[in-house]
Amino acid sequence: MSFLRQGLQQRLLQKLSPQQIQLMKLLQVPTMALEARIKEEIEQNPALEEGKDEEEEASDESRQEKEDRDSDAEGEGHESDTREDFDLDQYISDDEVPSYKTYANNTSPDDEVREVPISGGMSFQDILVSQLHMSELEGDELLIGEHLLGSLDDDGYLRRDLPAVTNDLAFSQNLNIEVKEVAHVLEVIQSFDPPGVGARDLRECLLLQLQRKDQDNKAICLAEEMLDKYMDEFSKKHYEKIMKQLNISEDEMKSAVDEILKLNPRPGNSSAENQKSSQAVIPDFILTNNDGILDLTLNSRNAPSLKVSRAYREMMEHYSKEKKPDKKSQEAILFVKQKLDAAKWFIDAIQQRQHTLLSTMDAIMNYQIEYFQEGDETKLRPMILKDIADIVLLDISTVSRVANSKYIQTHFGTFLLKSFFSESLTTESGEEVSSREVKKILQNIVEAENKKKPYTDQKLVKMLHENGYTIARRTVAKYREQLNIPVARMRKEI
Repeated sequence: MSFLRQGLQQRLLQKLSPQQIQLMKLLQVPTMALEARIKEEIEQNPALEEGKDEEEEASDESRQEKEDRDSDAEGEGHESDTREDFDLDQYISDDEVPSYKTYANNTSPDDEVREVPISGGMSFQDILVSQLHMSELEGDELLIGEHLLGSLDDDGYLRRDLPAVTNDLAFSQNLNIEVKEVAHVLEVIQSFDPPGVGARDLRECLLLQLQRKDQDNKAICLAEEMLDKYMDEFSKKHYEKIMKQLNISEDEMKSAVDEILKLNPRPGNSSAENQKSSQAVIPDFILTNNDGILDLTLNSRNAPSLKVSRAYREMMEHYSKEKKPDKKSQEAILFVKQKLDAAKWFIDAIQQRQHTLLSTMDAIMNYQIEYFQEGDETKLRPMILKDIADIVLLDISTVSRVANSKYIQTHFGTFLLKSFFSESLTTESGEEVSSREVKKILQNIVEAENKKKPYTDQKLVKMLHENGYTIARRTVAKYREQLNIPVARMRKEI
């Protein structure tokens, strides 16, 4: 038998106010997205407007009036000259002049009209479709060609097997055809520009490009034979094995490899890249170095002028004067109050965002003062989110939101804030250094190596030990992969 019991219990709960949630969301928004977010808020809330507040406008007006008085005092002697230059004809509309007086027909029908056309970019698919319709294909073959072109990926490759293509045509186009017919149409497509389009793998793509080159050139013929018979060995850079199998010298091998390196492994990408719009990086912070003194400012786009609508405030004052508002007036008061509160919350959140961004970036700048003064990556100190959070007295998650997708413009380049955070390593002397410093030294060693005999990971570990950096082989491999540096065998050149 169960009994109902009533008791008191005390618990601590952490609840975020709507303004705190709004601030957290705004902190991780970069400059470009902030403008769109502000426009969205203005559209949703009619009580929020762009522009300066009345107090700011009053101070600006008083400042402007003072400047106008000064300028009037200076130009008082020239006032009469200015009035004499006044011309009433400048304000007469051209619409009062009859149209036939402004029209002149001084051309003849025999004159050649030369117009400069405005070029419009064609997509990769449009270029191939135009070539398809100019080929000898017609009827069902034309439908097959259009289907094959639609099956190409952005790199220009056909990733589907021909039997699968025939099945697709049977279901979508109701075409009962054989694989050899699809293969014939594919051969026609492979003759289109750019060379190599319509290939089913990298080997076929490179061979299609070589077949369009001068076949009398010995290096090109050797490159074709190499890719046709020894593609696996070539991709793994087993050059000695290929030279032994083909019985060729090192110079002949080098000339053939040079011809292959000139080819484009992604023929469709060259056209597709032209259609992609590149978006410029807009920095959130601007750092200038004035003779060793660093000056940090926030991008003006991060500090928009927002104000509460004067009409809505007057509306609220009007409703508040009513002694006994009816039901409709109460609903109107509630609506106006909600919009005013939301506008004030948003303005406060934007101001708090500016303060948090500046204080956090100022702490990062002072923590990495030597790096920002000189721009040398080896001057970067080990820094984690907790180091900055302890300085600005904020939570680690807040600092992470500030560093997320934010850029700073310096006198030596524009960088992502997250790139300044790195782990620490201990040298043989006991000094803590940044992992980014080790990566920079590792990259310099690889760039200066002899490409005929590149350093292995074990050799790189030994060289770093000689420079005083105690680091394991697996860590070197991890840093090498983060720097997009391939293994020693793949860095080998002839």
